[in-house]
Amino acid sequence: MPKHQSNKLKKRISILGNVEVEDRLGETTNKFERIKTIWAEIVPQTGSLQKQAADTILTNVTHKIKVRYTAGQDITKEMQIQFNGHTFEIKYILNPYFENKWLEIFVQEVLQ
Repeated sequence: MPKHQSNKLKKRISILGNVEVEDRLGETTNKFERIKTIWAEIVPQTGSLQKQAADTILTNVTHKIKVRYTAGQDITKEMQIQFNGHTFEIKYILNPYFENKWLEIFVQEVLQ
């Protein structure tokens, strides 16, 4: 990321990977756990709320998360991002102009 934009990386995000863990019964299960923590800029893109049948609410909140290329080059779509109690599912990862300076990660918030 150019030096004049690196000051926008003010949010500390956690990258979660799907790892195998052994439970108390000795069985192996998959669970999202923190792999690393990096600096990022989080930009809200769009948001919508839709009321469904049986008073359930479906949300679609998407954000763009910008990180330095060197910090995020190992991030994949199978991972998740966590920030301030919010969990985001990765939809798309973009390397603008293939310059290897920063990554734009397009995500959707997961409601738990």
